[in-house]
Amino acid sequence: MKIWFDLSNSPHIPLFSAMIKELMKEHEVIITCRPLANTIDLLDLHGLTYTVVGKHYGGKFSAKLFGYPVRVWQLFKFLRKQKIDMAISQSTFHSPITAWLMHVPVIYMNDNEHAMGNIPSFVFASKILIPEFLDPKKAQKQWARKSKIIQYPGVKEGIYLWNAEITHVPASEKKIFIRPEPWIAQYYKGALNFMDDMILFLKDRAQVVLLPRGNEQAKHYEQEKFSGVVVQSKALSLEEIAGKCRLFIGAGGTMTREMAVIGIPTISVYQDELLDVDTYLLENDMMEHKPDLTGEQALAYLESCEQKDANDLLLQKGEATYKLIKEMLITRLSS
Repeated sequence: MKIWFDLSNSPHIPLFSAMIKELMKEHEVIITCRPLANTIDLLDLHGLTYTVVGKHYGGKFSAKLFGYPVRVWQLFKFLRKQKIDMAISQSTFHSPITAWLMHVPVIYMNDNEHAMGNIPSFVFASKILIPEFLDPKKAQKQWARKSKIIQYPGVKEGIYLWNAEITHVPASEKKIFIRPEPWIAQYYKGALNFMDDMILFLKDRAQVVLLPRGNEQAKHYEQEKFSGVVVQSKALSLEEIAGKCRLFIGAGGTMTREMAVIGIPTISVYQDELLDVDTYLLENDMMEHKPDLTGEQALAYLESCEQKDANDLLLQKGEATYKLIKEMLITRLSS
């Protein structure tokens, strides 16, 4: 059996890496990707073989609109003679329509109800997987047929965190990891560079490691005024970050939820409307939301915060979802 994964952004690699390696023992797996953020670095880090197809078209909506059919056509040309049996992607808007053009069943996963790319993806997907904490009515408003929707247990991050080997950070560790806002994401309408003053305050009072979302963002934080901040140019594994992070400050996204689920003290400073999955984590005291966080507040939090145990319930649900997805793939949705 031949299964196609389209991994078009950094979070997709940890999500599917273990599953891909397990499937490869009995099936043929084809991976396509595009050069966005740390995607290719993480594929190399995880030892996965891939083919780069297309590119990212930047933050302008008009450019994204132009680039969408271009990459669909590029994927179709590359895959049409491959005799794919099954396809799957997470938030990769090109995958469902490409699979549909090839008459291949496709699973489309998404946990971001604000992404406009969900609309064509929901229309052309064979099955739609969303977390149990995302209101399915929001997916239906984006043209997802009710009969296609499956709400899986837990949150997306649990699908791979259940099998991760996370070590607790020593109490003496004072590193703050910061993940800035998604500059070029279509769904993000919040402020840009709003953490600069906080970072400038913290850099001489704590060990600050910045995890940029691309080269342009990295260049911004490599300016002389940010001297002392470690701008992480090389992709790090989840285990490497968690093993050194005393406090995580994230402007939304998968990495913020990862840290919250495994018990790292986490503050979301996301400036836009929160996702349903983020609201769940906040309501269950797994992270805090402080969009106006100051350097003084962050430093005080660093001195007082304590690492918690990982959330066992979400990890157990993640394992169940992992098995559910794998079963769906190898049975080609026949069940």
